[in-house]
Amino acid sequence: MTIINPSNIGETPFQKLLGHNPKVMEAWSSLGNVLEVDDLLSSDLKEQVRRALAQSNGCEYCKAKGKPDPNVFDEKISVAVGFAEVFIKQKGNISQSILDVVKHSFSEAEMSELFAFICFTTAQQYFGSLMKLEAVEER
Repeated sequence: MTIINPSNIGETPFQKLLGHNPKVMEAWSSLGNVLEVDDLLSSDLKEQVRRALAQSNGCEYCKAKGKPDPNVFDEKISVAVGFAEVFIKQKGNISQSILDVVKHSFSEAEMSELFAFICFTTAQQYFGSLMKLEAVEER
């Protein structure tokens, strides 16, 4: 059970918690929509990163889709997921050697997108954790 009641605004349980502040919910959702789709990085890569982050960020709602699926990993997904796991464990204090690995696999524009996605997703998952947002059962 969440620590506050959901609002009547929003489509998902997450949005309904943000819906108490419609402008925040709309802006948050808009940025999420931009970051989650295929751009320089594929939505498949981002989904695997999201799943990796969810395992450590404490949001049960976010964990519901499961752990990263190594069966879909290629080199870029492996590096991105590995980087996300290091980011969480190191609290953002990333060594130059780790950054060099990322620079070897991603362009600067791709790194910018990946880092923005990781930071935004972490914020979403922390919000879900703080709100005690639980997994939604499929019907």
